[in-house]
Amino acid sequence: MPEFPTQAWFDVFVEEVNASDEYRMAAADWEGDIAFLVEAEPDKNVPEDIWGYLDLWHGACRGGGVVAPEEGARAAYVIAAPYTRWKDVLRGDLDPVKGMMQGKLKVRGDLPTIIRYVRAASELVRLTGEVDTAFPDEI
Repeated sequence: MPEFPTQAWFDVFVEEVNASDEYRMAAADWEGDIAFLVEAEPDKNVPEDIWGYLDLWHGACRGGGVVAPEEGARAAYVIAAPYTRWKDVLRGDLDPVKGMMQGKLKVRGDLPTIIRYVRAASELVRLTGEVDTAFPDEI
């Protein structure tokens, strides 16, 4: 079971994204990469910030994984939150769209475009729940 947020976790997540017909249809016109900044919480066994990255293009994920901060920061879209907030998203306890609107997930990029592709974003989040995940604060 891969631990979030590691390269092994992102590898499985990319496989889930590429296997999803629902995502492929919802994101058929999407062009842009997304970085996920998982902010450090040392008391939760996440001692430093971790940047995850997805290269998304027309309903497919061309690659993804843990990247250096400078690479993540160059993404067209960046979504940032503390580790425990991401854990809430992965477990389905926080709707990501509501989280963005409430400022619980900080977004950099063109928000109207993200809103236009809510179905694709929701499917991406649903797919995170398909990854059998271990969490560093539960190990």
